[in-house]
Amino acid sequence: MHPLLTQQTIDDYQAHGATVVRGLFRDQVELLREGVARNMAEPGPYAAENLKAGEGGRFFDDYCNWTRIPEFEQAIAASPVAQIAAELMGSQTVQLFHDHVLVKEPGTSKPTPWHQDGPYYFVEGRQTVSFWSPLDPVTDATLRCVSGSHLWERPVLPTRWLAEDSFYPNEQDYMPVPDPDAEGMDILEWALEQGDAVAFNFMSLHGARGNETTRRRRAFSLRLVGDDARYVERPGRTSPPFPGHDMQPGQRLREDWFPYLIGGPDAA
Repeated sequence: MHPLLTQQTIDDYQAHGATVVRGLFRDQVELLREGVARNMAEPGPYAAENLKAGEGGRFFDDYCNWTRIPEFEQAIAASPVAQIAAELMGSQTVQLFHDHVLVKEPGTSKPTPWHQDGPYYFVEGRQTVSFWSPLDPVTDATLRCVSGSHLWERPVLPTRWLAEDSFYPNEQDYMPVPDPDAEGMDILEWALEQGDAVAFNFMSLHGARGNETTRRRRAFSLRLVGDDARYVERPGRTSPPFPGHDMQPGQRLREDWFPYLIGGPDAA
């Protein structure tokens, strides 16, 4: 077992769908900050500004940039993230799905809406993990996860963050987006130092408050999949879309686009 983990950490991840890994990117914080600065100066095709006119601050996000931003690729390779992912998922293999940068500048009141990542993606499986790592200390602007939501029978309706409408046409196949605070759900959240990480399942309901502090909140997120992850079709354009992937339902993700960080197709 990696020294950053304990059996309790792994058990918590499996039971609650989320846990905290202290120091996961501790030695890569400056490298990732450089990568975020490059990303914001040179946004990719999926970059978004998530505030409506008149809303204060800035809420920037972008994803799928690790192949063009060398700092991200170097940080992933230098960190223990692949081994940690394998042990949390209980998987022989680890594939890189994508990276995601989320920056809330000081005075940004807009929260990150409650959502599950899984319904937006074209991959399904029990063995999935996202790592959300702040590059600045966070308290109130930390990630919040609903305990056990990765085991809910119905997925939560995916919506567009800015337009606030349904992401797909089949709205009836999903449960409405809950209000975990109002409904008294068990919400997990941690004060984090830079380089710590929240690990959570793709199906864990999560969100974040706005950043009304005087300090930036830069976060680097990395999404990884394990042995049982398979391509699945959705009733519309997924996020990320990965156009032209040519995969068929039930296939493992193509390894030339989604490289194995541990193992390979024969190891699953």
